[in-house]
Amino acid sequence: MGNCPLDLCEGTPMVVGNKKQLGWHLAFLAPGVLAFAFLVLTPIVESVIQSFYSWNGISISPMKFVGLDNYSVVFKDMKFWNSLVNVGWFMLGGFVVLMPLSFVLALVINKEYRMKGFFKTTYFLPVVLPMTAVGLMWVYMLFPESGVVPIILKLFGIQSPNFLGDPDWAIFTIVLVNEWVYAGLNMLIFSAGIVSIPTELYESAKIDGANSWQQLSRITIPMMNESFKIFSILCVTGCIKHFNLVFVMTGGGPSHASEMPTTLLYNEAFVYRNFGVGNAIGVFLLVAGVTVSLLTNKFFSRKED
Repeated sequence: MGNCPLDLCEGTPMVVGNKKQLGWHLAFLAPGVLAFAFLVLTPIVESVIQSFYSWNGISISPMKFVGLDNYSVVFKDMKFWNSLVNVGWFMLGGFVVLMPLSFVLALVINKEYRMKGFFKTTYFLPVVLPMTAVGLMWVYMLFPESGVVPIILKLFGIQSPNFLGDPDWAIFTIVLVNEWVYAGLNMLIFSAGIVSIPTELYESAKIDGANSWQQLSRITIPMMNESFKIFSILCVTGCIKHFNLVFVMTGGGPSHASEMPTTLLYNEAFVYRNFGVGNAIGVFLLVAGVTVSLLTNKFFSRKED
């Protein structure tokens, strides 16, 4: 035993200990894995299966296998393609309006000044409000003639359009309300990225004579790649599955001008009782969300390389 290498002499106890530790790890992970499989994976599998059947959602009614007919119905429907265009408007608003606004707010709350906590809370407040209440609040604020927004515009001599009743205005109005709601949440994402940047970099830049704009463009923005990555993934996936504001403010109208894939899913499944078509839309959203997330992640990984 005196000539026995240490790793061989103590190999058996180490293996036993590792197996015991692995057992404890699996025991603690099992409840979470089982809950995930039951609450997430099982509904997904059920949705995929039901997308190949025609069913009215009543348990005693038989399910009729129709193959890819439900997907054919979805892809031949012009309302579905128009809803994808509206998803594109939400994404455009996210990157053109929401991202710069949230970034500027993050810069503001990371400065030292009086009432900083008050402004930080105010910016974040729309996120914690119930989305239904937010949607109804804006419906009344934008109501033609008697709403706050039309009254203010009238004071400046501007004729207010019917923001939610005009097909040319409805989707853009909801997009802007959506940016107002989520500016505070994304402000925190960018604020966390700003705080993580070492202060030594800014001190060195000041010594080298860099002004505020040079510090922002050459230190702050390049060092926040991870924050922009998180924002992009959340923005893209959030736009694909967006439902609540559209449903509360317009219900997809007027004349389907503000329809989203999720509102079409809701109507097909719970209004028209076409659960097969509704599940087909749901499967499409799942595949689209995962695909776009992977592509976005790959894009930012290449930028890091």
